[in-house]
Amino acid sequence: MNRIKLTAGRVREFTSDKGQAFLWDTEAPGLAVRATVNGARAFVFQGKLNGQAIRVTLGDARAWGIDQARDEARRLHTLIDQGIDPREQKRERAAAHEARREEAHRHEVTVGDAWAAYLEARKAKWSARHLWNHEALAKPGGEPRTRGRRTGEPALTMPGPIFPLLALKLSALDADTVSAWLEKETKRGPGQTAQAYRALRAFVGWCAEHKEYGPSTHSDACTAKAVRETVPTVGAKKNDSLQRDMLRPWFEAVRRIRNPVIAGYLQALLLTGARREELAGLTWEGLDFQWKSLTIHDKVAGERTIPLTPYVASLLATLPRRKDKEGKPLPWVFSSPTAANGRLAEPRIQHVKALQAAGLPHVSLHGLRRSFDSLSEWVECPVGIVAQVMGHKPSALAEKHYRERPLDLLRMWHTKIEAWILEQAGIEQPEEIASGLRLVKA
Repeated sequence: MNRIKLTAGRVREFTSDKGQAFLWDTEAPGLAVRATVNGARAFVFQGKLNGQAIRVTLGDARAWGIDQARDEARRLHTLIDQGIDPREQKRERAAAHEARREEAHRHEVTVGDAWAAYLEARKAKWSARHLWNHEALAKPGGEPRTRGRRTGEPALTMPGPIFPLLALKLSALDADTVSAWLEKETKRGPGQTAQAYRALRAFVGWCAEHKEYGPSTHSDACTAKAVRETVPTVGAKKNDSLQRDMLRPWFEAVRRIRNPVIAGYLQALLLTGARREELAGLTWEGLDFQWKSLTIHDKVAGERTIPLTPYVASLLATLPRRKDKEGKPLPWVFSSPTAANGRLAEPRIQHVKALQAAGLPHVSLHGLRRSFDSLSEWVECPVGIVAQVMGHKPSALAEKHYRERPLDLLRMWHTKIEAWILEQAGIEQPEEIASGLRLVKA
């Protein structure tokens, strides 16, 4: 070992031509300056603990003074004499520092930070529509509405119901805060408020299960009794479906819509009982005219195949097969040249106009799904058949585990339902529908 009294000049001039070189100090036992071939120099301490040599790097020689390095070397030598491993002590200090840093971060993290992480973690498991709904819940608002007010005043979107909570610290999101938030949000209506509450409850549950957010999360923020009592009760919608005597004026008004894609979509929505996004996402690949079936996304089972009834088939067969700006065929059956993703996005405006033109009360797009369910009773269709076509989750044990109906059986009843609806609407029916209608009358 080269031992010499370290000075600032000697430390600065010490170099290594190969590997590492050490220059040991005569003043402080175990202290040395280490040089490497790339010109780096650092103070190190070396000693023996339980017969084994240990080495600890003190720091860069440019940052540490010689006296400071000697004091630290003597301190470490004292620890070794006491049987304490300086390396372990250093790791414990680093761990404690990291724990303090994480604790400070947990106290500073906001609901908005955690919400963004929640959406990022879950978006791979969610549909595009479900993700969009969650993003809309936290939007700041203030954007121009797509449909302005008739008065000419600028119409701006309201902030999403969860937006007021985003600036809060996550640790402040407790039962009292959620109760106060629910009371303010009831002005939106019970349906929207209840939906926002369910989304917030799932978010809080996710935070409670994650190490980064769990310590700051009040797991009972949405489940405390006081909160549950504040959540508005949402009853079943009434008068949100087409009755038998409404079918003729409804079809007449919808078939007068100039956009064939929207007109076909609305009629198919009623005649299939599908959810609005399930049908909007129908692709040409999922449409089989030969075997009379269509395969759509199902929010419960992931995917389901239902019959392609004759009238719906005649509607879809006439729809345009469009291409994008690059000339590639669009996959969507209900395509739109103005939509960003090339798919029909907002058919409600035309539906509302058709209802008004026909003098009918308001019926939502989801109300058309309800209409299919209720109108199917006129042909005495088995409830299980209707549920399978609509994609309802099986409720009975036999439905879950034993009963699997073939597509042909579904088609037989589905065709009867379509035939009866068209008869009430006064629409000329394709040949296959007419034969199905005779079966119903018999």
